[in-house]
Amino acid sequence: MVNDTTVEGKAKMKNGVKRLMFCGIAILLQLIFWVLLFLKLNQYAQFLDYATRIFSLFLVLAIYSENKTSTVKMPWIILILVAPVLGVVLYLLIGLDFSTWNMRKRYRMIDDVLLPKLPNNTDVLEKLRQNNPKACGIASYLHGYSKYPVYQNTDVTYYDDAAKGLEAQLTELAKAEHFIFMEYHAIENEESWKRIQDVLEERVKAGVEVRVFYDDMGSIGFVNKDFAHSLEAKGIACRVFNPFVPGLNMFLNNRDHRKITVIDGKVGFTGGYNLANEYFNVTHPYGDWKDTGIRLKGDAVRSLTVTFLEMWNAIRANDADDADLDRYLPDITYQAKQQGFIQPYADSPMDDEQVGENVYISMANKAERYCWFVTPYLIITDEMAQALSLAAKRGVDVRIITPGIPDKKLIYSITRSFYSGLVKNGVRIYEWTPGFCHAKMSVADDCMATCGTINLDYRSLYHHFENGCFMADCAAVTEIREDMERTMAESREVTEQYRSGQKAQLRLGQMFLRLFAELL
Repeated sequence: MVNDTTVEGKAKMKNGVKRLMFCGIAILLQLIFWVLLFLKLNQYAQFLDYATRIFSLFLVLAIYSENKTSTVKMPWIILILVAPVLGVVLYLLIGLDFSTWNMRKRYRMIDDVLLPKLPNNTDVLEKLRQNNPKACGIASYLHGYSKYPVYQNTDVTYYDDAAKGLEAQLTELAKAEHFIFMEYHAIENEESWKRIQDVLEERVKAGVEVRVFYDDMGSIGFVNKDFAHSLEAKGIACRVFNPFVPGLNMFLNNRDHRKITVIDGKVGFTGGYNLANEYFNVTHPYGDWKDTGIRLKGDAVRSLTVTFLEMWNAIRANDADDADLDRYLPDITYQAKQQGFIQPYADSPMDDEQVGENVYISMANKAERYCWFVTPYLIITDEMAQALSLAAKRGVDVRIITPGIPDKKLIYSITRSFYSGLVKNGVRIYEWTPGFCHAKMSVADDCMATCGTINLDYRSLYHHFENGCFMADCAAVTEIREDMERTMAESREVTEQYRSGQKAQLRLGQMFLRLFAELL
């Protein structure tokens, strides 16, 4: 059994146990059906068999007609055709999650109010088109389909180490005058968080409004139910995303994986790290921990503020929501030192647009010289694999950095199962040997890059609330490339190892895991 000791590892282990439990129940129902079919319902066997097959066929056709990637649809189709009762039960409980319907309505309502408060900035988009047409293509997509605009007048600071990001956050938090918003997938009530909380408490005493928002599943086992109450008692408003209630939201796949700090609408932080000790190398469950982040100062912080306010106001209909949103969206006066283009964006499972995946695919499609990625997990769709492979076939230097030490061995095995198909098409794979690499970034052609919370795996790309930042023609792009070069220098390249393929029995096991990776 995998000994998961990280914040996300424990959360996913608990989620996995729930899934396994209900998979077991569904398998038991399938076995009972077969037993009844052969032992007690012989006279109705043919009728029941035909009825089950007909229902399964219509369900398969409905799934096949959905506007989703075949990588997501095929596991359900195969499972339903092979074991109809098992497949139908699991699909109705997990694949067709009725509990999200009300959430979708709620988020649409909130977005209809919030997103129009973002500027169009079509003049900035046109300037980017003139300066950097391929980056403009991605920015245009984000503006049109995520509704988040591209900005100038924003300074970006890149942190190649989460500990550096934490120190910068503490400094900026201490300067807050009006409000502090913090939204994180996981908070661990230990040394790193307590340093932050001390500053938050001091700012509350100074009259600053402070809000903290965290995901219950991401933090389960690391903070108890009293944690939110203890913050409230200190004057820190706190809300919890999708609290775990046994039997009521057992199959809600959608988690808040975002990492955002906003200070006075003027300064913002985001990146890959949560607020837990291992992210800052206070503890070392898997060797060294590699994570990254960015600080924004200037106009683009407005998009981070809107992203936070979306989650804060949409999570529960019975909460007292903000009546005056404009007070948190001030027209700031700031003179940026940099001249680049900055575009914070959000991705939501409450719509049918896979923004995070489409940005990564576009990075590969637009690249002419090189396109590099770093991700803790590599569990990708056929469309993503095709984009990476085609870029490499065009002569683009495509590289992917993954961890050298896994936090979850099962997921690591699935990650490695993608290596062979990619390297055969020219993609180069590196594993960071010092430990676990949790950063989520991409960079291409020295002119555009992304940094945020979005992993190259199904859960990030299809099930979680995520956020990222697209950057073009700014110093952070070069710094990200240089950091990736340093990271690759500390890594082992495994390209040749996987070019010749793997043992048949290993391929068979990995193919099975890959088939149902979307359900993990």
